[in-house]
Amino acid sequence: MVDVQNRKIPVRMCTGCGEQKPKKELVRVVKSPEGEISLDLTGKKSGRGAYVCRNVDCLKKARKARRLERAFSCQIPEEVYDRMEEEMQKGE
Repeated sequence: MVDVQNRKIPVRMCTGCGEQKPKKELVRVVKSPEGEISLDLTGKKSGRGAYVCRNVDCLKKARKARRLERAFSCQIPEEVYDRMEEEMQKGE
């Protein structure tokens, strides 16, 4: 994608629905170097990132298909998914 001033707009794919969207419309899920998985609402935390739409439905789709676990190559406890869903619902 290119905006009006001819700059490229970074595009990422949602791990839930699989749609390509501008990076600013998505929420980053990050696995820190210590192995902790959390939502990165600022987009600046260090670590491996995966993206999901800003709605809980896409997070639930990614959870059901275990796409985040595949992206990070690790098991993700249910409590972590529950916490991310709560954080996302607060942000809506």
